[in-house]
Amino acid sequence: MSVRIPVARPEMGEPEWQAIREVVESGWVTQGPRVEAFEKAMAEYCGAEHGVAVSSCTTALHLALVVAGVGPGDEVVVPSMSFIATANAVAHTGATPVFAEVEPDTFNLDLADVERRITERTRAVLLVHQLGLPADIDGTHRLAERHGLAVVEDAACAVGSSYAGGRIGSHSELVCFSFHPRKLLTTGDGGMVLTSSAEHAERLRRLRQHGMSVNDRVRSSSTSVIRESYLEVAWNYRLTDLQAAMGIEQLKRLPAMLERRAALAARYDAALADHPLIDTPPVPEGVTWNVQTYTARLRGADAAARDAVMQHMLDAGIATRAGVMTAHREPAYADRGCSLPVSERASDGSLVLPLFPAMTDDQVDECARALVEAVAATGLG
Repeated sequence: MSVRIPVARPEMGEPEWQAIREVVESGWVTQGPRVEAFEKAMAEYCGAEHGVAVSSCTTALHLALVVAGVGPGDEVVVPSMSFIATANAVAHTGATPVFAEVEPDTFNLDLADVERRITERTRAVLLVHQLGLPADIDGTHRLAERHGLAVVEDAACAVGSSYAGGRIGSHSELVCFSFHPRKLLTTGDGGMVLTSSAEHAERLRRLRQHGMSVNDRVRSSSTSVIRESYLEVAWNYRLTDLQAAMGIEQLKRLPAMLERRAALAARYDAALADHPLIDTPPVPEGVTWNVQTYTARLRGADAAARDAVMQHMLDAGIATRAGVMTAHREPAYADRGCSLPVSERASDGSLVLPLFPAMTDDQVDECARALVEAVAATGLG
C-alpha cells in the first residue's frame, strides 16, 4: 500500500513562489538584500540582537563553536541522542564530542551527567532542544558558569518554542536554527546563528564567506573601487537570496502553524492518554513547545518491537519514523566504546507520528487508532 499520510509536509504556496520570482527577476540571487532582511526578521521574532544566515544548521553549529573558541584538543559535551550533525559540528572544529545522557522523559540533556563528564579539556556544552522541546537553559548556564564553559544552543527544531517567557534564540550568546524541509520554517535547506554579540556577528559573517573583509552587497553598491582582503581561513557557508525570500514568507506563516500544531498534538494526547503502553510527550512547566516532532514512547519496547509497530502502520498507509538516533552507536563514533543506556532505551522505544499543519483531525484520529492497533497486533499490548 502506498503512503497516504506522510510524517511531515512543508507548508508553502503562492507567497513563497512570488517572493522567489521577484528575486529571480531582480538578478541578485546569491547572498544579498533578502538575506539581510531575513536575518533581521528572524532576530526580531526571536528576541535576539543579530542574525547570521548560513547554508545549514550544521554549518551554523560549526561556526558558532569556532567563534566560541572551540578548536583542536578541546572537548564539547553533547547528547548522543540527537541527529548526528550535533556531534559532527564539534568534530569539524577538530575538537572531540563527549556524549552525555538525556532525561528519559524530555529526551534533553541530563545536566547531572553532563557535569560528570567535564574535564580540564572541556570548552563548551552543546545544548540541544530535542524535538523542539526547550531544554533547561538556566540550569545549563549555571553549570557552564561554574566550570568556565561556553554554551551553544542547538535549536535546529525549536523555532517558535519558548522558555521562561522568552522565545528560543533570546537566552544564549549563540543559538543555531535549521530551515530543513522537516522543520516548521523551511528555506529548502539553510540555517542561522542568532547572537547577542556584535563581535560574534561580525566574525560569523566573515567566516561564512571565505573570511572576506567586505561582503558582496557592500562592494557592489559602493561608488568607489573597493578591494577586499581575506582575514582568516574560512568557508563558503552562504545562504542565497532565493532561500531567504522564502524564509521571510515562511516566518509570516509561523504563528498559524504553531497554533495548528498545538491543536493536533492535543488531539493525539487525548486519543492516546489512557493507553497503558503508550506515553505521550511531556511538556515541563515554564516552556511552550512548538510541536516540531510528535514522538510516542512505547513502554518496554526494544528497537525490533518498535520497528514492527512502524511496519504495521506503514502497511496501513501511515508513515512513521524511528525515534531520535544515538550518535555513539553509529559507525562514525562507535569505536569510542561508549554506553548510554538511558539514551539507547529512549531511542529504541520511541517513534515519530505524522504531524503537519495541513493534517486533518480525522487523519490524527486515524493515526492514533492505527498506533493502538499496531501495538496490539505486534504483541506489545
